[in-house]
Amino acid sequence: MSGIIDCQSHLYAPAVLERLERRAADPRVKRRGGERWVEMGAWHRRVFPHHADIDAKVAMMDANGIALTALSINDPGPEWFGADAPAVARACNEFIADAGRRHPGRFIGLAVLPLPDVGAALAELERCVHELGLRGVLLYTNFAGRFPDEPAFRPVFARAAALGLPMLLHPAKPVTLEAVKDYELTGTLGNMFEDTIALSRLIMSGLLDELPDLNLVCPHLGGALPYLIGRLDHQTQVLRRGPTLRRKPSEYLRRVWFDIVSPLPEAIRFACDLLGTERLLFASDHPWVEPAVILDALRGAGLPPAVEAAILHGNARRLFRL
Repeated sequence: MSGIIDCQSHLYAPAVLERLERRAADPRVKRRGGERWVEMGAWHRRVFPHHADIDAKVAMMDANGIALTALSINDPGPEWFGADAPAVARACNEFIADAGRRHPGRFIGLAVLPLPDVGAALAELERCVHELGLRGVLLYTNFAGRFPDEPAFRPVFARAAALGLPMLLHPAKPVTLEAVKDYELTGTLGNMFEDTIALSRLIMSGLLDELPDLNLVCPHLGGALPYLIGRLDHQTQVLRRGPTLRRKPSEYLRRVWFDIVSPLPEAIRFACDLLGTERLLFASDHPWVEPAVILDALRGAGLPPAVEAAILHGNARRLFRL
């Protein structure tokens, strides 16, 4: 396969949108002038018709030379639905699996899990792998305020690692929402802080020592963490603050996979210099970002053709064992 592999792309599950329309409390869908908006507190996002359209997604892929997409739902995730979380997770995962059945060979399905209920999450994980054929896990950066590094969630990570399933972080409703809601900064800063906080906590928790075979993927070039990792090294190695790790935090950073969702070529070049190129993955973050934006940034980075090819498809082939 030489076509592009997109490692972060989303659709709303129509059944979940319908459920959101029936809710009286956040998260919910409200209609304004005939348009649907997902509301989560101060965070409001408009839902366009193509945001839940599998055929439109395939047409977009074809128009951009994308051969294969790692497909996941748009948030809100199951954790926001209380006792209904297992049913919401099942509906989401069946929607993603159906996309693969309707368009064979075009999608890698990513499962969402009804965390923080570990028992239900493990049961749904097994169903997704053995019945639905999904190939990875979309892991939210917080579960309605609880962070994924909590020891209680280790069995889910351990089972995913044993099954060879990559776990792809994705921002949830930002815990910093009140600080970033003004000036429309939620997507710009709030989501990037989510990546930064969740990945930092996972590294500092010792998870990557406990599960050396875990393939953890962080989106958006790691948020702000690559730019701040020197401070984390200094805090732990020189000032002796925080837990005692076997390695410097920056060494763990190089064990994580990162997608390159950034419109800035200089950021992509910096990631190559700091992290190496063997674990960088093309992704579009469609429908919130058009693939051409990220493709143009990658091509503007001036990387050698072999490196560009690895980012566009070669590294993803290794990650998903294609």
